[in-house]
Order: sequence, then structure tokens, then C-alpha cells
Amino acid sequence: MKIDNFFSELKRRNVYKVVVAYAVVGWLLVQVATQVFPFFEIPKWGIRLVVLAIIVGFPIALVMAWAFETTPQGIKRTEIADAMPATAIQKNRAWIYVVVLGALLSVGLFMLGRYGFREKNSSAGELQAKSIAVLPFESLSEDKSNAYFAEGVQDEILTRLAKIADLKVISRTSTQHFKSSPDNLPQIAKQLGVANILEGSVQKVADQVRVNVQLINATSDAHLWAESFDRQLTDIFRIESEIAKTIADTLQAKLTGSEKRAIAAQPTENTEAHEFYLKGRYFWNKRTANDFKTAITYFQKAIDKDPNYALAYAGLADSYGLLSGWRGGSPQESFPPAKTAAKKALALDDTLAEAHTSLAKILFAYDLDFDGSIREFRRAIELNPNYAMAHHWYGNGPLAQSGRFDEAIAECKRAVELDPLSLINNTDLGNTYYFARRYEQATEQLRKTLEMDPGFYYAQYSLGQAIELKGDIVGAMAAYQKARALNDDPEVLALLGHAYASSGNKTEALKILDQLKELSKKRYVSAYNFAIVYLGLGDKEEALRWLQKSYQDRAGFDIAAIKVDPFLDPLRGDPRFEALADKIVPRGTR
Repeated sequence: MKIDNFFSELKRRNVYKVVVAYAVVGWLLVQVATQVFPFFEIPKWGIRLVVLAIIVGFPIALVMAWAFETTPQGIKRTEIADAMPATAIQKNRAWIYVVVLGALLSVGLFMLGRYGFREKNSSAGELQAKSIAVLPFESLSEDKSNAYFAEGVQDEILTRLAKIADLKVISRTSTQHFKSSPDNLPQIAKQLGVANILEGSVQKVADQVRVNVQLINATSDAHLWAESFDRQLTDIFRIESEIAKTIADTLQAKLTGSEKRAIAAQPTENTEAHEFYLKGRYFWNKRTANDFKTAITYFQKAIDKDPNYALAYAGLADSYGLLSGWRGGSPQESFPPAKTAAKKALALDDTLAEAHTSLAKILFAYDLDFDGSIREFRRAIELNPNYAMAHHWYGNGPLAQSGRFDEAIAECKRAVELDPLSLINNTDLGNTYYFARRYEQATEQLRKTLEMDPGFYYAQYSLGQAIELKGDIVGAMAAYQKARALNDDPEVLALLGHAYASSGNKTEALKILDQLKELSKKRYVSAYNFAIVYLGLGDKEEALRWLQKSYQDRAGFDIAAIKVDPFLDPLRGDPRFEALADKIVPRGTR
């Protein structure tokens, strides 16, 4: 058969039509398999099976097209169909409709996959594969006072990993809830939203250190990598860098040049300074006013041993910066040394995300410099995309207080994603909903936080605020009473006074005012606390006077929310209040 005749025969037997129709329908089936199957969590072998069936079916379809013909009387062998009268063979254009419909469906699924299913599933799958939680390292040292050292090594490995943008790294606040080598890795991984877990142990004897680590895929329980390091104490940074680099390589994370330098950095050559720093972070992580003061002592000792230790200055800034927020001192006592320490840290090392975050917090909460704070937060997140604290403070701080609620909520959600078991992150996500006047979402989020820990007083009184603004004064007072039983924070007492006054019980509200005045002689009580009680009593003049004092005190943790705080609504429209608000949050702040 001549080649021209062969192609003519292919056309006569409608083989071309079958090829086109098969290609379009086959592509449609491939699109269904690749785009829709993952949505229903159908295993990958199901997709492979569909593709294989299409490939195997192609030659079969060609043979069938060559050997058979479709007629009004049904499917006939081609020889029989050829012998039938021409009138008996009607042109069947159904294949054209099949091709057009199949092509449209295929293109639709392709676009959906490109911008819908595929984008979500592939990004989630890729992120899942490159996600890790570093569980607390077990301290094997006979000297139990060395527990801080094992915790410090875990924290520093985590910090180095967090600087890699291609990895999702869960913050220490969430991982500390688990023991070193738990039996239920799959449940823990699911709870933290990661695919991989790093376990380890540390033994420190004099100037020798042994670090054992193993990287585990939590879903398959496969051990991806394990190693033991027996080194001098002076090599501890090199060990941490090797571990971080190997994990990144094992998880196939892409590292930029700056990220490679960041995870290989050696913050200090003085081992005593490093140990003082680790002790400082150990107490800082406890998050109480007294522990912040202890941390300050250790960070200062680290600086005395190595005056060029940038991380120690960052730790000092973090400790002073949170002291007034935890009622451990006035803003005037705590923020100036915090700012000095943060600037010194950045002068020594401008790539420290921790120091940029601390400075951003100070610029917001003390200087009331919203624009400067936002710039520093953005720089911190650029340097360390996995730094949950930066996302948290950025969202709940200048973004929320300047009314940029969608951005604020997105940042707070990112903080919760990176640190899912953090009580403070979960609470402040609820508070950001509260500032946005989304009281139902605020209440739901705060109740969820209290399910994690009913004893967290900050979430308890935050829930009371959201309930009160929904109109449930009785429920709010119950929440404030619970919070009061858990902690003696003056703000809780002030909120209770506001609730009493709002419910008409002015006698109890005035008693609480007297208590706050007596308390202020012994410890720091924010002027804002007096203002909200006076607002409950309907005394706007006194409320304004105390808000002015709060501004003069530069109590940014309280007064920075002046434009979004629902409790201050009775004062809106008053020219004096509006002038004060504009001084704190200038119009057009971005």
C-alpha cells in the first residue's frame, strides 16, 4: 500500500477523528485525575493508574477505529460497512460535539487547577513536606542545673532553621508542650501542622558536649537522618549550624546566600557569655515580670563577658520591652533601656530579626511611631519569615491600632500558624477581631484559647471584654471575676469596675476606684485603667484627664489603641478626644 493511499485509508476509516477525540477526552481525564483527585485525597497511584490506562488504551482505540465503523444499524466491521448502500451510512457528527465539549471541560479544569485546586493543593503539599517542629531536647547531664543548656541548644537550632524562608518552622512556644521523645508523633505533627519532627538530647560535662539528633517523617515514621556529635563546648555553634544545614538539605529546602551565612553564624566566641545568654532566654521564656528581671541579670552578665554579643543585647531589649506590659514597671522605667539595647544590637548585627522586632515594638508602644514601627516589623519578617513573634506584634500592634484590620488579622493568623499552641498568639488573634468589632469571631477565638488552658487569665478577661461589648454585662463580670482569681493584674480590676458601673452598681465601681488608687502607691497602675472606670461611671471629664495622663506617660500598650478601642466610644466626637487621638495615631498613618 502506497503511503498516500495509507493516509487516505486512515481518513476514510475515521481514524483521524478517533485520534482527535481520544486526545481531547484523554486530556480531560488527566485533568480530572490531577486536579480533582487530590481534593478528595485519592492516593497518587490512582492518578498514575488513570494515565497508564489512557496510554494503553490509545493503540487499542486506533485498532478499533481501523477495524470497525459506526452505522445506524450499530457497530459493523469496516468491510461490512463498506458494502452497505451509501444511503444507509449517515454522517455522524456526534464526535464533533464530544471533542468540543471535552476540550471546553479540559480547559476549564486546567484553569481551575492552575488558579484553584492546584495552587492550593500543591502549595499546601510543598509546605507540608518542608515543615518541621523541633521538640524539646532531653538533658542527659547528671547536673540537673544544666537543663537550661539543652533547652538553649534546641532553641538555637530552631532559630537557625527559622531563617530559611523555604521552610515552615514551628515556634518553641508550641513545641515546649511535648516531651523529648513522644510515642504519638503523628498526632503531634498533625496538631502542629508539620510533616517532620526533630528529636534530640544533650549531655554537657565540663567543657565537653554530646548532641544526639534524629529527623523523623512523622506521617511514615521513617527516620530521615540521625547523627551524634561529640565536641568541645566551643564547637557548639558549629554543631547547631551543621544540624540546621543537614535538615535543610534533607528536606530539599532552597537556601539563599544570606540564609547560608545566617545559619552558619557564630554569635560569640566566649562560651561563658553564651551560657549566660542561654540562662537569660530560659527565664525570659517563662514570661512573668519576675522572670524578666532575672533574665535581664543574665543578659547583662553575657554582655559583661562579651560586649560585642549582639544577641545578648537583643535579649536585654526583649526583657525590658515586655516588663511594663506585664506590670513589672512603668513605661518610663522599662522602654528607654530597651530601646538602647535594641539599637546596640542592630549596630553590632543589622541582620538580627529579633532586634528589629524589639525595636519595632518599642517604636510602637513607647514612641508611638507607627510608620517607623511598621518599617522595622517588615524588615524583621524579611530576615526571618518564620518568626512568629514578629507577625504577632505586627498584626496586633500598629496594623490593628491604625485600623488596618484585614492585614492585622492575616498577620495574627500567620503567627498562630507558626506557633499554634501559643496562648498569647491565640488570645491576641481574638483581640484583633475585637478591635475590628467582629465580636462573634472574637468570642469564638477566645473560647478556643481557653479550651487550651482555662487558667490563662489574659484570655479570660479578653473574653469578658468581647462579651460585654455584645451586651452581656453579667457574663462579662463572671469572666472578669475568673480572671481576677487567676491574677492580680490591675487592668482586670479596672474592667470589673467598668462593668459594675455600666450595670448601674456605682457603689462597687467607686470601691474599685479606691482600690486602684491605693494599689498605685505600691505598684505601677496604668492611667488607662482609671479612665475606663470613669467612663463606666459616665464621668467623661475625668476619663479624658486620665487618658491625657496615659499619653504623657507614653503607655503605648494601652493608649495606642485609642482610635479602635470600643470602650472609648462614648468619647468619640468630643473635639478634645479627637485631637488627642490624632496626636497618637496621625491621620493617614500607613
